[in-house]
Amino acid sequence: MRIANVDGRTAIVRDGMSLDVERASAGTFSSDPIELLEDWAAFTAWAKGGADGEWLALETARLRAPVPAPRQVFALAVNYRDHAAEAGATAPEHPYVFTKFPSCIVGPTDDVRLPSNRADWEVELVVVIGQPGERVQRTDAWAHVAGVTIGQDISERRVQFRKPFPHLSVSKSYPTFGPTGPWLVTPDELANPDDLAITCEINGAEMQASRTSELIFGVPELIEAISASVTLLPGDLIFTGTPAGVGSTRDPRMYLTDGDLITSAIEGVGEMNNRCVQAS
Repeated sequence: MRIANVDGRTAIVRDGMSLDVERASAGTFSSDPIELLEDWAAFTAWAKGGADGEWLALETARLRAPVPAPRQVFALAVNYRDHAAEAGATAPEHPYVFTKFPSCIVGPTDDVRLPSNRADWEVELVVVIGQPGERVQRTDAWAHVAGVTIGQDISERRVQFRKPFPHLSVSKSYPTFGPTGPWLVTPDELANPDDLAITCEINGAEMQASRTSELIFGVPELIEAISASVTLLPGDLIFTGTPAGVGSTRDPRMYLTDGDLITSAIEGVGEMNNRCVQAS
């Protein structure tokens, strides 16, 4: 099942059409994504039971972030070995978790506002939590996932690498630095949710290409590690890390500029297209 945010209202997406959840359920389920995720088990049972109503043609420009106001946003640094190698970093022994602030989250066609000439791209698989949990075991982790989506962990590198210590959270949380979308895809839609092709193009040129099976710590391990310290809530996002191919490790280095088009894609999920604009 694919769940989208169409003009601020949650909808089921199928074959290029969308079904408004609140209207189709006669108000049983909310149009608000967080409220819907808090009632996820009941909603999915209803939806799989043959939800129907007025199906409308889906317009891509009307898509918003699948979860526009998550309460918590977690992210992983150096979680692909090839990215660790290109950055000259040692692969971590434990997940290196930081936070992105929820105010950076935008949708799959929104502009990315560049605050400087040092903004970089990072395509990522993003996990959306559907079932709350503490101390979740990795064997049970996927049962806590509502679905996955695509994300870009846009990073202002000058701030990130400001000495004496890395500034991960603030450098990756500027307004618009968290594009997500185009929709949430439930794990049962994917042949193997632990092994998906993932790519990023800038103006049509491929910059990143890998598979999520190359993650150092996969989704089950990440949920286990994060929930050991923090209570996971419905609608929480986990940006799982980016593969090799970012701009700051290239020779010469390459950063996003005004007018650039970022195309992010994940097998079985879809594609996002975000235009870069220089912030005034």
